[in-house]
Amino acid sequence: MKQISLVMGQKNQLWWDLPAEDTFLLNKEIYEIDDEVYKKTLHELVELLDVADVLKTQVRKLSLGQRMKMELIAALIHKPKVLFLDEPTIGLDVIMQKNLREFIREYNKRYKSTILLTSHYMEDVKELCKRVIIIDHGGIIYDGLLENIVKKFATHKRITVIFDGMVDAKKLDKMGKVKFYEYPRLTLSVKREESNQVAAHLLQKFPIADINIEEPDIEDIIRTVFKGKELT
Repeated sequence: MKQISLVMGQKNQLWWDLPAEDTFLLNKEIYEIDDEVYKKTLHELVELLDVADVLKTQVRKLSLGQRMKMELIAALIHKPKVLFLDEPTIGLDVIMQKNLREFIREYNKRYKSTILLTSHYMEDVKELCKRVIIIDHGGIIYDGLLENIVKKFATHKRITVIFDGMVDAKKLDKMGKVKFYEYPRLTLSVKREESNQVAAHLLQKFPIADINIEEPDIEDIIRTVFKGKELT
């Protein structure tokens, strides 16, 4: 059990009326961590998460983002080999979500620990995960690399165009499937293998201020996986 740790976005292990560093000391004794090892690990984690100025602050007075950082330190103070993260960014603002993702990525790189992440935020998955397991009604419907989900299920790419002049909408239907068109913006769905050709044709035949070829949103791709269909 000393090799495993768990962080849950909606539950905490910190003592609410005490500074977080008191919980760290308690965990030090529970996991029988050597004094020097504890000091070194705590310093590294505090530096990575940039929380030195709030270590002595009562937990109840911390912001949600600060508390989540302290939860991570409490869970990692004994350097577990396996870390379970259950919705670690839930309820956090966009900036704090990004900061926590960067920390998780850096921690994995530095300590080579195995991290299992469960999340309904596809941005967490996109930014952190190489291997993805999708479970539906207790059964595994996909187990593999995240990039292969895109190649397997997203047979089309999305071309977004900003026109620099009025365009006949009827001519756009020949390019691909029009997902959205309200001058000056057009969103077109085209077959993956034809995307470059379509983009080149658009540039040659129409007045264009800007053009961008994108993969579909990861949320849309995952949704199609559950439906058992290809994304168009």
